[in-house]
Amino acid sequence: MGIRVKTIVMAVVSVVCLLMIILGQRNVGYEGLFVELIGLVGLLAVLFIYNKDHK
Repeated sequence: MGIRVKTIVMAVVSVVCLLMIILGQRNVGYEGLFVELIGLVGLLAVLFIYNKDHK
């Protein structure tokens, strides 16, 4: 996978995860909590991949 494609994919995933966190805060209850947690796990995964590549 090219470096540009990987960068674009990681940027898109980051934006989607941020939107999941924001939309999850609107829903009160377990559904909103699970959406927020999935978004948080996604952001942590993107951060982990970024840090792994830039040691």
